[in-house]
Amino acid sequence: MDNNKPPKGKIRVGDIAPVFTLPDQNGDKKTLKDLFGKKAIVLFFYPKDGSPGCTKEACTFRDQYEIFKEHGAEVVGISSDSIESHKKFQLKHSLPFTILSDTNGKVTKLYGVSSTLGLVPGRVTYIIDTKGIVRYIFSSQINVKAHVDKALQVLLEIEANEMKNKPLEIRF
Repeated sequence: MDNNKPPKGKIRVGDIAPVFTLPDQNGDKKTLKDLFGKKAIVLFFYPKDGSPGCTKEACTFRDQYEIFKEHGAEVVGISSDSIESHKKFQLKHSLPFTILSDTNGKVTKLYGVSSTLGLVPGRVTYIIDTKGIVRYIFSSQINVKAHVDKALQVLLEIEANEMKNKPLEIRF
């Protein structure tokens, strides 16, 4: 299932991103709201640390991480795996971004990330701007590289639109 529409009755483009607090791979509490106003957020939900598709997705985000940073975005991954699992996954693959542990699935449910066939947790990426507004949603269980490609494309479009709306500053 490849589309950019959220599950029916869930988060939609234009909504304020729901705020949450979860532990990261180091056990430190991270709150999404802390990033609002500072950076755009690429929030990607994925099924399982170490699985082939999730490893490919995370490593693709890793390989493009500096480009995301250059365009003012922070990458954040979320799955239901434990803090310990996330730490091993991060270290094994040298992942430079935060990975949050949603062991009880509350944030996954809050964002409306549905499972495939009721068994495999969903793979959905949300692009959230600096004001906390969801600007794009991409869902694909199998096209893992597209999550990174779409996120970069949307960030560049947001950046271009913001540049159009800024007054030109000329210095002499």
